[in-house]
Amino acid sequence: MAWLILFAAGLCEIGWAIGLKYTQGFTRLWPSLWTIASMIVSLWLLAIALRDLPLGTAYAVWTGIGAAGTAVLGIALLGEAATLARLGCIALIVAGIVGLKLATPD
Repeated sequence: MAWLILFAAGLCEIGWAIGLKYTQGFTRLWPSLWTIASMIVSLWLLAIALRDLPLGTAYAVWTGIGAAGTAVLGIALLGEAATLARLGCIALIVAGIVGLKLATPD
């Protein structure tokens, strides 16, 4: 269950990272509120997951999900470059996340 909670925390991290782009420096109300709410939920879920998971693993997976997901959505939503090198680096982040999951006892 802790891994599912951690995954949800990572998805919320993607939400606030993408939301930052739409806040325009926290000058737009609704995107700013969405972003702040996503930050709070993301940290809260991370804290819950940390009850059962090692700190280093959980934090690395949380930030990895956020980094990879934000990069993919930057490509899909914001027209950022999808170069082979960039996609390869995203794949390496995902491989690291999977490796940490496999190397961590449940």
